Amino acid sequence: MNDSPIGIFDSGVGGTSIWKEIKTLMPHENTVYLADSRYAPYGEKPEERILQLSIKNTELLLSKGCKLIVVACNTATTNAIAHLRKYYKVPFIGIEPAIKPAALQSQSKKIGVLATKGTLSSSLFHSTSENHANGIQILEQEGTGLVPLIEQGMVKSAKTKELLIKYLEPMLAEGIDYLVLGCTHYPYLIPVLKEILPEKIRIVDSGEAVARQTKAILEKNGLRNTAKEIGRHQFYTNADIAILRSFLNREQSNIETAFLDF
Repeated sequence: MNDSPIGIFDSGVGGTSIWKEIKTLMPHENTVYLADSRYAPYGEKPEERILQLSIKNTELLLSKGCKLIVVACNTATTNAIAHLRKYYKVPFIGIEPAIKPAALQSQSKKIGVLATKGTLSSSLFHSTSENHANGIQILEQEGTGLVPLIEQGMVKSAKTKELLIKYLEPMLAEGIDYLVLGCTHYPYLIPVLKEILPEKIRIVDSGEAVARQTKAILEKNGLRNTAKEIGRHQFYTNADIAILRSFLNREQSNIETAFLDF
């Protein structure tokens, strides 16, 4: 039995979309989640600062005894995960926009990618795009302003919908049939996106694939928790704890939330 927790960090509450997939796939695993909301969004910060924040989060999760760390942030993955894997011994799971499945299934040969500046400008994103863009036109759009709105709990606000319409109109005019969400905050926008997008357009995010990869790496390294009890989950935020709680099912007794100055 390995009851050490899986560590997860993001630049705020967005990575809880990844945590939910992990919890669903592996209900017996314990987790520790860091919502680094004080410094959100990462996507508009320089690479050196993103690396500093990622190291800070990693070391805090390691101090909590985590056996594996999920970098539940596209920007932190693309800018910092290579360094983290080099300097720390635990396995790391990263997040990349799901360009490959969208490109393979697109009929119009045009897919949209909605992501942060930090993700779209990274070398990892460009190499991923080039590897899977044979004959596919990828329309990139920075989702400037969306993460702060989600961090304020304004997922369904008029301002959020206004920004999404502005960002999606050029993609729709080009005839995309897939929209790839390149930020872990963005799955919380899916209900609003469905109001805006035609039914024929498929929305793709990375959550399930990340959960499956996490399970595979745990099994490969002999780190799965074989206990029969349902896992326990600790959430820490360095900002408004009420916002974090609003993204979780607080009726579950195995979820604990706390403010932590990190």
